[in-house]
Amino acid sequence: MGERWQDRFRAGRTGLPSWARDAPDHSLFRGNASGTWEIHTWHRGTGEQRQATERPQGTHTAALDPSGAWVWWFDDTDGDEFGVWRAQPFGGGPDRAAAPGLAPSYMGGLALGASGLAVVGRSTDDGFSAHLCVPGAPPRTVYAHRQEGRVAALSDDESLLAITHSEHGDSRHMAVRVLRLDAGGDGATTVADLWDGPGRDLTAVGFEPGGHRLLVLHERTGRTEPLIWDPLTGEERDIGPGLGLDGELSAGWTPDGARLLITQEDRARSRLHLHDLAAGTTAPVPTPRGLVSAATARPDGTVEYAWSSSELPPAIRDTAGRVVLAPPGIAAPPSVPVRDVVVEGPGGPVHALVSVPGDSPAPHPAVFVVHGGPQAQDLDSFRPDVAAWVDHGFAVVRVNYRGSTGYGSAWRDALEGRVGLTELEDITAVRDWAVATGLADPRRLILEGWSWGGYLTLLGLGVRPGAWSLGIAGVPVADYVTAYADEMEALRAFDRSMFGGSPEEVPELYRRSSPLTYADRVTAPVLVLAGENDPRCPIRQIDTYLARLAELGTPHEVHRFDAGHGSFVVEERVRHMAVELDFALRNTGMPTEGPSPRAV
Repeated sequence: MGERWQDRFRAGRTGLPSWARDAPDHSLFRGNASGTWEIHTWHRGTGEQRQATERPQGTHTAALDPSGAWVWWFDDTDGDEFGVWRAQPFGGGPDRAAAPGLAPSYMGGLALGASGLAVVGRSTDDGFSAHLCVPGAPPRTVYAHRQEGRVAALSDDESLLAITHSEHGDSRHMAVRVLRLDAGGDGATTVADLWDGPGRDLTAVGFEPGGHRLLVLHERTGRTEPLIWDPLTGEERDIGPGLGLDGELSAGWTPDGARLLITQEDRARSRLHLHDLAAGTTAPVPTPRGLVSAATARPDGTVEYAWSSSELPPAIRDTAGRVVLAPPGIAAPPSVPVRDVVVEGPGGPVHALVSVPGDSPAPHPAVFVVHGGPQAQDLDSFRPDVAAWVDHGFAVVRVNYRGSTGYGSAWRDALEGRVGLTELEDITAVRDWAVATGLADPRRLILEGWSWGGYLTLLGLGVRPGAWSLGIAGVPVADYVTAYADEMEALRAFDRSMFGGSPEEVPELYRRSSPLTYADRVTAPVLVLAGENDPRCPIRQIDTYLARLAELGTPHEVHRFDAGHGSFVVEERVRHMAVELDFALRNTGMPTEGPSPRAV
């Protein structure tokens, strides 16, 4: 059993390769073959692959310039997400400073041109800024504002730049601005703005190949849909209403600009479609049932996509039936399929995914694995952690609570004003259903999650102490006021949008939603896993919460690791899972596997 669950974490895995616009044989992907997630180059013509980065804590973010000559990668310190961009020749060679003259910052987006021009987005305590970088010249600021934003896209002729911004004060619902760049002059001038008003988000995706129309995702109908906007003329073409597709829709251009590759997310699964812009017709792209986590249209007309399901491990495939990229190393053992349940909650029907061990009778010990975000959702995709719980005899329940994406804008935004408490109402409704139907053993119920899921775990243990037997919280928000003080500015802006202000402006709302407020009500044993360099859920606020548990005499354990908001090191992720399993098995009276890493 032990080797089986560990093999799922250690199995070779890659992300979907990106490719250079003007050199399609030059590709870039993330892979874990070295034992950490690093950036790799791949020359499709020769088949040569090369690991481009090698750092103790791994590398998360990289981009390939349109010429295919340079790999840009983000260089932070041990996962703290604060750093600078570096560049390396595609074929290998020494790294160089990609944007000399720009001080370290958090990432605020990146747009690369074929001429060597780049626009770098930076997020700091002073807000968001975008900087035009031209070879041989110092960087010039083309946009700056106290509110958050992001560099989104650059037109192929490098004359237009699209950014998203929140000058109106709500970073959860962005506006779009297009700037005209002047590489040799003053920097940039505004061409046009697009804003749909309060509570409606806009996301700039990309300019059409060879043109100036911008693909944008909007929420005018209460869900995400694609829109083509010409910032030069103001003309808009709404794509979504004519597609006849349920769920939420995102899109990308095909290389010739004649079609859109539509991704449809509906009830935790996804499907692909190609929409012909001239004919107005839409055709499905055959993919297996499950999740397409990423997809791209290639110049040869094929579509490549990353796919998995709860039962079957990830694969990179294309519509010609080929495996595009097969990682080295062992293959991940399969797991069990999920079943869907819908439970009536206080805000409407709540969709959940249930995974059940096949060799044990109900009621099962159960783990409620709570997703992060909160702007995310649980999906029918392969999860080594979920499979590990099932292997050890636990049923796993995952709830797409209010606050989750994929179920419309109103569902996503329903947590505003009652942050944390709204989500817990939905999780509790599904918890009560699981007990009432005989699926879950009420004496062995575990609440578990990472990031926002870790936050909801600690909050749930205090708000409803009798509902849960154990709590496992990875990189959580534990003391909301201290977390706000220490976290990156982009997250402070996000918090202000959710709560309607800062802790100084609405202190009671933060107090009501903070796990620390309810620490004296926690009775279940607690395990906390925390990254020493985490900029999202910083370590000081976790230490404050743990000190309170110690003062109260509440049983708890801690696993600290030298990374940021999680780890890109495969063996560290194995240790995390081993620590969680050991804690759960010991505290539920279930058979253990023998010696396991203990929390420290």
